[in-house]
Amino acid sequence: MVRSSRTIALLTVAAIMICRISCALSAAEIIVSIPDQTLALLDQGKLIGQYPVSTSKFGLGDASDTYRTPVGTLFVSAKFGDHLPAGTVIKNRSATGEIVTVDAPGRDTIVSRVIWLRGLESQNRSAHDRCIYIHGTPEERRIGKPVSFGCVRMRSRDVIALYDRVHIGMHVTITLKPMSDFLPRDSASFAMGP
Repeated sequence: MVRSSRTIALLTVAAIMICRISCALSAAEIIVSIPDQTLALLDQGKLIGQYPVSTSKFGLGDASDTYRTPVGTLFVSAKFGDHLPAGTVIKNRSATGEIVTVDAPGRDTIVSRVIWLRGLESQNRSAHDRCIYIHGTPEERRIGKPVSFGCVRMRSRDVIALYDRVHIGMHVTITLKPMSDFLPRDSASFAMGP
């Protein structure tokens, strides 16, 4: 058990070091505004893309088995779903081969892409172990409302577009502030996707 804990601690330190090096090389970041249910991709303060999302219907937090969305600064620790068709079901970070159509009745699954997050602060340190992702959902009609089980849900076309621009180590800030606090004044109304 000691060896396993030591290995986990070393891997965590290595992941944080990679994040810091990667972030020093790139000023790109993701902002998720809880009150606006919106995600923005920024690069050196310039808005690259903005998308509607859904965070947890159970509120905010990081405790295990609460299904809440953690807040604070996290980073992208892994990505899954390269080149998968939109709507491909992803289970345990692997494609199942099944494709679910948008708003398929009775289907609430992870689809299209997975961007796995790891917390950088005490208030979100369990995010990785809780498998907090940014991912696609077939329940696109519900995007824009807090309806998830802790993850940040997106439309398939939006998460695919985001996935292609995101790199391991990129910072992700999940915040209670409005998105307007983070956007340059000349781009506050710019948005990608309907």
